[in-house]
Amino acid sequence: MKWMEKAPAKINLALDVLYKREDGFHEVEMVMTNVDLADRIELAERSGNTIRINSHNRFVPDDSRNLAYQAADLLKRRFSINTGVDITIDKQVPVAAGLAGGSSDAAATLRGLNKMWKLGLSQSQLAEIGSEIGSDVAFCVHGGTAIARGRGEKIEHLPSPPSCWVILAKPTIGVSTADVYRNLKVNEVEHPNIQHMVEAIYRQDYDGMCNHMGNVLESVTLSMYPEVRMIKEQMRRFGADAVLMSGSGPTVFGLVEHDSRMQRVYNGLRGFCDNVFAVRLLGNRNEVE
Repeated sequence: MKWMEKAPAKINLALDVLYKREDGFHEVEMVMTNVDLADRIELAERSGNTIRINSHNRFVPDDSRNLAYQAADLLKRRFSINTGVDITIDKQVPVAAGLAGGSSDAAATLRGLNKMWKLGLSQSQLAEIGSEIGSDVAFCVHGGTAIARGRGEKIEHLPSPPSCWVILAKPTIGVSTADVYRNLKVNEVEHPNIQHMVEAIYRQDYDGMCNHMGNVLESVTLSMYPEVRMIKEQMRRFGADAVLMSGSGPTVFGLVEHDSRMQRVYNGLRGFCDNVFAVRLLGNRNEVE
């Protein structure tokens, strides 16, 4: 038996960090949405009781460091599953990019194995399990557009944002999320107005959405990695309507409303950045049943 699942990337339209919690995590409030750039996850039963990860991408770990592996292992242990699984990851989302590629792979694995192993878990139950794996997994189980609070595991669904193009550009560097958070001074950064972003989405106000994008981690990453700052400046120069770094970086995204301008921004960035994508915002949530 085989099962296929899509694992779409996410961007943060707004990302705020409120304070550092006693458990060492940061309390966050984020508006997240999926874009039409996705890994494909194929799940297949295998003899024995082992989990095997297959991928042609050399940056994708094939052992317990892989979040999809962790998702399968968690389900196997929790529900006493005594069968093995092959997890094949067709990697399209850049690795370590601030786009939740690994988290989305884990979420897709949870959704797919829930069906394949006939566990009958609800989306909320899968998201709760996913939150044990990583902060973005709960959102990725649901998909669509949402406010994520707490460590990222408390999800409040929002309507789909106004339709537009999203240009993604990732420089050839890696960013340590831990280092970014370590260097963040919560009381010294400009905090985005999450409520204004949410209201713009409800109104389907594209200009309002653009005007209220913000990410408190951006100033930290820009100071540590000049390449990210350069891409942001170039994307603005080529005419994107709004530009922001996603997550802790290093990927920068720009929103563009019109096709002709999208082509100009995309072509301009291709001149000096290898990983450039022109995709659409995805409004639809994932299905469990």
